[in-house]
Amino acid sequence: MTIAPNTPALAAAPAAEAVVADVTTLLPSRAAVLDRIAEHLATPAAAPAALMVIGLLRRDDGWPTAQSTLSAVTMLLAGSLRGDDWLGKSGPGEFVVLLAGPATAAGTAATRLVGTIPALGIPDLTAAAGIAALTGDADAAEVLRRGLVSLTAARRAGAGTVIQHRKPY
Repeated sequence: MTIAPNTPALAAAPAAEAVVADVTTLLPSRAAVLDRIAEHLATPAAAPAALMVIGLLRRDDGWPTAQSTLSAVTMLLAGSLRGDDWLGKSGPGEFVVLLAGPATAAGTAATRLVGTIPALGIPDLTAAAGIAALTGDADAAEVLRRGLVSLTAARRAGAGTVIQHRKPY
């Protein structure tokens, strides 16, 4: 049996589609999310913006979330956002939204979006959200980390919870 050679030049180059879209939902992936945040942070006179990370919560057997569920949530979120908002994915059950405006407005939007997830009618599916402001004191990875830390705290508090990241005093 002949095995095809693994040429380093071909093996090392990632496919553009792998960086651009999550294969399940066709949303931009974590790498694209980081690029988008960095792009906004690099604009010196950029208007205020916030990062919202919506995480799904399920009470079931722990198997991966069904593709049909992820598609339904993607359609719900995409249809609920404004034209200048940006939707991507940061993890298997985590959706990222970049919103124009202050973090307080993102908190209001997150509360509304998290409240619509149970309306999909998927048994035991709820959500929580974390919010982080895009400020000049952090790079893209730190902004995403702040959003994910807030999401983790919100998930622990329970379904429907939205927590905004605040810097320690």
